[in-house]
Amino acid sequence: MLDLKGGIVVRAAGGDRRRYPPLASPLAGGRSDPASVASALLALAPFRRFYLADLDAIAGTGDHDEAVRALVRAHPGVEWWLDRGARDPAACAHLPVVPVIGSENLAADCPPPAGADWILSLDFRADRRLGAAAWLEDARRWPERVIVMSLDRVGARRGPDLARLARLRAQAPERRWYAAGGVRDAADLERLAAAGASGVLLASALHDGHLGPATLRPYLSGPA
Repeated sequence: MLDLKGGIVVRAAGGDRRRYPPLASPLAGGRSDPASVASALLALAPFRRFYLADLDAIAGTGDHDEAVRALVRAHPGVEWWLDRGARDPAACAHLPVVPVIGSENLAADCPPPAGADWILSLDFRADRRLGAAAWLEDARRWPERVIVMSLDRVGARRGPDLARLARLRAQAPERRWYAAGGVRDAADLERLAAAGASGVLLASALHDGHLGPATLRPYLSGPA
């Protein structure tokens, strides 16, 4: 998981995007440029997918389109997921990525995209859902892959929101579910796998050294 802001990777914490500091990761030798951070993570483990959040595009203050294209060119075997604040997957059609559409950007009258490969992020901050209730309650709107994004838990080492994941997954158990926010260690990965998560978005636990290659290896060999 890479959060991009002002041309660098920043460290997400608590969902307050205005206050994210530059990432200072031992994995990347303290460098925070997207190329160095992505390469360092791939040296740690053979990740098959990366989630990118273009915070400037989400805020409407710019974009990282060229940096995203450079990452895709450098690592063609990786599937790149991108949230750039779009309301329609077509807004990402100029980039070789899988669009992530956050519920925080969706109005109730936005129809589900037809015939498009996209990922829905159901966004929450503490007990508050972000976005129109229709998107958060009507499973018929959801695509094949859905992220449960607990913004207040990102970078906070509070553990994943297993209860919320369970409630949402019960509405559509046939979907592939991905948890974001709060993962601390191997025990949290085990709990999420037992709860039916197909995957998890990781950042802080990797950069802080709480999850290493041996722990990650079993989770990178399956179909998710």
